[in-house]
Amino acid sequence: MGSSHPSQKRYPPELRERAVKMARDAIAEQGGQSFGVIPRIAKQLGVGPESLRGWLKQADIDAGKRPGISSTDAARIAELEREVRDLRRANDILKAASIFFATELDGRPKK
Repeated sequence: MGSSHPSQKRYPPELRERAVKMARDAIAEQGGQSFGVIPRIAKQLGVGPESLRGWLKQADIDAGKRPGISSTDAARIAELEREVRDLRRANDILKAASIFFATELDGRPKK
């Protein structure tokens, strides 16, 4: 799950999956020790170490190995938040329109 910050690179999902697999394989080769693996793999693939660290964490969450919001749930939450924003905007427009028409149909002269 990425941020929408304009300076942040967007990496394709295939690269993320490959990076996670490479890092997990390298950690397994080191007997479960992750020391030095993330910076090395990140450099090999031309990605930031913090990006790779975040992908590993999110992969663990998605696999149920770590608590947190899964990628699927996060996408659904974002979709619902967009829908709520749109509905609130539409509701505000309808309220303004109903006030406008109510005053137009009232028949009393405007002050």
